[in-house]
Amino acid sequence: MDPLDFLETDELLRFFHARKTEMSCMKNPQTFLSQLRDHNLIPEDKYQSIIRMKSKNKIRTGVYDILDWLENKNSEHIQLFWRCVFKDVIMTQYPKIKELHTSLMDGSFHFDLQLPAKVESEESEERGSSKHSDIEKETKSAKKKRKASSASNCSSGEDQQPGLSVKQNTGQRKKIKKINYSSPRKGEAEEIWTWPLYKSQLPVTCGQEEGTLIRDKLAKGEKCILVDKQWFSPSEFEKFAGKGSSKNWKTSIRCRKTPLGKLIKEGHLKAAAYKNRRKLVKEKQQNEEESEDEDSSMEEQTTGDSTGDEMEAQAEPLEVTSDQGKFKVTCGALTGTLHKKRFGSGKCGKSIRTELRWLTPVEFVNVALNQSDATWRKDILYDGKPLSHLIEVNMLLIHSLLCKCNLCKPKPEDLDNQKNDDECCICKSEGEEELVECDNCPRSFHQNCHLPRVDDAILRDDGQWMCTFCIFKAIEECRYPDKQRAQAVMSRLISQQLLECQYLLLYLCSADEEQIFATDPGQYLSNYSSIIKTPMWLDKIADKLKREEYQTVSEFVSDVQLIFSNSATYNRNNPEYLEMSKNLKQLFDREFERAFNIQD
Repeated sequence: MDPLDFLETDELLRFFHARKTEMSCMKNPQTFLSQLRDHNLIPEDKYQSIIRMKSKNKIRTGVYDILDWLENKNSEHIQLFWRCVFKDVIMTQYPKIKELHTSLMDGSFHFDLQLPAKVESEESEERGSSKHSDIEKETKSAKKKRKASSASNCSSGEDQQPGLSVKQNTGQRKKIKKINYSSPRKGEAEEIWTWPLYKSQLPVTCGQEEGTLIRDKLAKGEKCILVDKQWFSPSEFEKFAGKGSSKNWKTSIRCRKTPLGKLIKEGHLKAAAYKNRRKLVKEKQQNEEESEDEDSSMEEQTTGDSTGDEMEAQAEPLEVTSDQGKFKVTCGALTGTLHKKRFGSGKCGKSIRTELRWLTPVEFVNVALNQSDATWRKDILYDGKPLSHLIEVNMLLIHSLLCKCNLCKPKPEDLDNQKNDDECCICKSEGEEELVECDNCPRSFHQNCHLPRVDDAILRDDGQWMCTFCIFKAIEECRYPDKQRAQAVMSRLISQQLLECQYLLLYLCSADEEQIFATDPGQYLSNYSSIIKTPMWLDKIADKLKREEYQTVSEFVSDVQLIFSNSATYNRNNPEYLEMSKNLKQLFDREFERAFNIQD
């Protein structure tokens, strides 16, 4: 799609109006005029008259007259005008056209078009003002004669002026309708994602590459970034820019130095969740059979749940966006995280994530209390208060009985997808890449985020797939039945302990919820390299593991501990981040002893 399609006709006309003189001063305008003639934008006779001119001044005047004619007589084709002059061959020959193209595309023209309203002539201005003074005089005399009439008019709430005739009203100068547009207020100069000009698109960068992001395509999960007439998905654009190793386009792709992840989190952008899961034929058949039972019982479930849910009857599905909150909830001794975007009602939507699986609120209460008559609104607590409090303050919205969203009227694949996470367990991103779901736990992974990497052959395999977390848990006890000495473990070849090292690194990445320690700090901290001489981060350790650069367990552990020591050095005056690194270090030390069954 042409970026010009996202600019209003009024904006293009106003820009054209303010740039006519500049375009008329271009040297050797023959090619420029020929392009306009070839697109039937200017008459043949006007074109021929300028071509015959020899004087530079006359040529400038003639070009201006043609542009003025185009604005007044052919303004409906203003988009065609800009398209035909923004061809590469024209912009190469005329630097001024290239400059105008840049100004339109980056939005900078938005600030320099502070034009006053157009005045046709000084005479009309004076004529309008004189008639206005006559009207005022007559109005004053009329008011003295008809005070009673004026008072009655005021009491009726009308703003009529007695004594004004229809003939006099028509003589007043009409107000010229101004073109309104929004420019940034003070302090908002960099927040271009809030400008009306960028309501459909945003300029984005990744490394040295630049592109145009189309908002609707991002929300629909389509290829949404345009670079030199080629479309990319965010992850493809990240790889195209040479940043594929970061594996997190929400951090690496930026708009005016602001990561897209931040814009998505703050609600300025919407990004679709992608899940292209491995499907087994047997599973499909089983899901189809289960869906029939689910569909038949869904109305009974929602009806039974609606007695205390105060649902409004509406036919349209409620909008479920991808940027919703999470709430730490408890019921008895059981803990979990309630995801607002997955919540439909007590029985619709597996919205509570526990360590082992996804549950509906009703299922969560049944597992926690083993009671079928428990009330989920009262027995599930958030911050010490029952869940009903979140509903009362509209933090949670219970869907209508007639709602047709994929939570309330799920298809078989929707029910299956509710069993696993919507984002990668490691990079905390939904992304455009394929999410691979573990068949033994609720975790999901990008192929490159998991250790070891999930090969394409595994995706095509009909067998069950288990993640490294589940494999480690299954063989943990039999791997090291006897206590081990830490010194002996550290000296072992990493090839013999690869599973434990992969598990430990995945554990750290999963625990790093804010992705503070995942990427190179030098990319966003300008003075980091002057303080820290040997930077280290989790993604770099993962790459070294994949490339088999570690020889012993000790080398692997040293790099992990280097992350924590670097953080302690750099954040000595920042208690918040210092506490984060201390907590992550404690988790690593504990899991290291557990993974290798280290003797105290």
